[in-house]
Amino acid sequence: MPREHARRIAAAFLPGTLFGNRYHYYYARAKLRSDPLYPGVCAALHGTRAPLLDLGCGLGLLAHALAQDGIALRYRGVDNDARKIAAARRAATRAGLDDASFETLDLSCALSPHRGSVAILDVLQFFEPARQLEIVDAAAGMLEPGAKLVIRTGLDDGSRSARITRATDHLARLLGWMNAAPVHYPETEALRARFDAAGLRGTFSPLAGDTPFNNWLVVAARD
Repeated sequence: MPREHARRIAAAFLPGTLFGNRYHYYYARAKLRSDPLYPGVCAALHGTRAPLLDLGCGLGLLAHALAQDGIALRYRGVDNDARKIAAARRAATRAGLDDASFETLDLSCALSPHRGSVAILDVLQFFEPARQLEIVDAAAGMLEPGAKLVIRTGLDDGSRSARITRATDHLARLLGWMNAAPVHYPETEALRARFDAAGLRGTFSPLAGDTPFNNWLVVAARD
């Protein structure tokens, strides 16, 4: 993402006081500048109008990226980390994202009702394989005509980049940024099988950019 766009989005995460904690500001700025995730997801959702449910939304950066890109969607983000949800709400209010809402939800237990598009970004690896497929199946069932299921995930393909991805996710848990450690990375054929069963056409594209990670953008929609 261009430097000025990243800086403008990150500014919504600045603390309200001079000596407040600026961790989320610097994280957002670095993430937006270095990771091709958000431009990739925005490109996938360009031209859609369906409401978007962001599963495992974290700080809600996707809502800001969509607005920055001129993609006007009703956005709802859910995450099991209440601190991140609180920060996401504050930042969305400061940025004037009136169509964005956030709630705390543990995806290991439940999914909230939704009709429209669904984003699952860097989340599936934190669930057992059976729960992964349940989430994918549920998300596929939420799609309405013209909507898309957009997934960014590492894939279990035995590559060196897959090992780096796993190690980095474990490090994020040790540092406290993530409140869970990775359990299992999805397999390409398992995802394809779920899309086929739901009548979806799926595409798999590398989305690592200049990073060393085994990240893929997976987009599924009805023909």
